[in-house]
Amino acid sequence: MIEGLDHLLESRGQPGLAQLRGLLRELLGGHEAEGRLIEEQTLQPRGLRVFRLRFAINGHVRQVIVKRLRPEIALRGALIAERWLPAVGMRDSGPALLGSVAEPGGNCAWHVYDDLGPCELDTSRLDREKVSAAIKLIAQLHLQFARHPLLGEVRLHGCDLGIHFYDANVRDATYALEACQALPQQTSVVARLLKRLDKLRQELPHRARALAAWGGPETLLHGDLWGINVFVIPTPRGLHVRLIDWDHASVGPASYDISTFLVRLPPQERAWVLEVYREETARAGWCLPPKPVLNLLFETAEYARLANRIIWPAIALVQDRVPWAWESLAEVDQWFEDLAPVLPCETEMQGATH
Repeated sequence: MIEGLDHLLESRGQPGLAQLRGLLRELLGGHEAEGRLIEEQTLQPRGLRVFRLRFAINGHVRQVIVKRLRPEIALRGALIAERWLPAVGMRDSGPALLGSVAEPGGNCAWHVYDDLGPCELDTSRLDREKVSAAIKLIAQLHLQFARHPLLGEVRLHGCDLGIHFYDANVRDATYALEACQALPQQTSVVARLLKRLDKLRQELPHRARALAAWGGPETLLHGDLWGINVFVIPTPRGLHVRLIDWDHASVGPASYDISTFLVRLPPQERAWVLEVYREETARAGWCLPPKPVLNLLFETAEYARLANRIIWPAIALVQDRVPWAWESLAEVDQWFEDLAPVLPCETEMQGATH
């Protein structure tokens, strides 16, 4: 028996714990296994849905990550690990999914992953070898799935992060903000954001033409390429890269993923990282557009994400009158103000190095 397993996460108020405990028992060796639960660690304190569990099993320490997900996201993650990535020979480049189980009411599901250790890509203290390995893996992902027959399935279970994502988010954010104008405590931030969204709406045809001409073939997108979702693991055979947390896996132009990855890096490091991606994809005949066009494509992705961030606090204001939403809208407004080209111009680069 595994001591403590029957009381796992007992104080956390989580649904589906009986099913999760049964899955863990099976993964850790079934009723034959002898050991105990050593530690529970909350990895996302705000969401209370991701935990690191440490067990001593048959004299060995075993660590796993358990994650509570909405059913549709759990299905998407399972398809990534068990169907989509294996279809192009990239199973070992995705999450180390060990098993999954649904809560009986169908309100959520649990995934159990191997713990990959403290190997997240550190974008504050850049290791060029690790960043290079990561961007090469991202390039291979985009190449392998360009115009792939499974993209229809990905789109069905994910979404479209191309120009439709930009268009829909700008429209939905506008609808929600217009409703905020009727609130008695309306602030000037609503007017400023509506003005920004109107400008983005007017720019839609130009951005759509640029994406159609220069965006390249549609491909599978990770959709959330922060450094914390990129694991670069040292092995005896060199660095091994895994991309985790595919909650936003979708279809769209590679520029969406590239911009997400690059903006998390110091501006002075982005050019060489992009060049590694360019060289990797050029071997397959891809030709990236010049820097001004790339900046336009990257900016389109950034604006789409910012518009998306307006929608939820605006809805919370209209429907529930929550006070924190005003602060959230002001924060998004400042993000618009601070937005700069992903690829800095040469004078900015020189200034950063002196």
